[in-house]
Amino acid sequence: MSRTPTEERAARLRPLPNLIFASRWLQLPLYLGLIVAQGIYVYHFWVELIHLLEAAWGSQAALDKLVHSIGYKADFEITGLNETIIMLVVLALIDVVMISNLLIMVIVGGYETFVSRMNLEGHPDQPEWLNHVNASVLKVKLATAIIGISSIHLLKTFINAGNTETQVLMWQTIIHLAFLLSAIAIAFTDRLLATDTH
Repeated sequence: MSRTPTEERAARLRPLPNLIFASRWLQLPLYLGLIVAQGIYVYHFWVELIHLLEAAWGSQAALDKLVHSIGYKADFEITGLNETIIMLVVLALIDVVMISNLLIMVIVGGYETFVSRMNLEGHPDQPEWLNHVNASVLKVKLATAIIGISSIHLLKTFINAGNTETQVLMWQTIIHLAFLLSAIAIAFTDRLLATDTH
């Protein structure tokens, strides 16, 4: 059976679409790089947690490192943990966990959406959200995660407000509200597009 001229042109052009489609694998090193970044966050988490444990057992050197890392200042010499320091350190640890969760969403969701299927159907550890992930869902989830991270940063700033300039407090609040409005706009746009397609 002979091909039509249109089919012959499509056959000649097929290597180009194949090359363009295969270019998605160029993203693989990016996702592998994010996995390395995830490892660095895990290391940072454990360093901070060990410093907290050592400070709880009376290590002044560990306490000084914690105080320096959280940017806490006081009018008196700090010789032991207090509630504010513990709260700021715990919030910093939660911040690391939330950023790590964001990384997992980008790595797993992005790879599944833009590179290749993972074929995790039936796997006992398959994330629930991965069943219906697409570019729009991933965008909304990332926006929500960024709001959560911004909220933790803002709470840390408010707790340590005595050591923070008023202008910094104001701008952090404005940026957080901007993240919030952006997430609402993304979710609303996504809902409108979903309604139009049905």
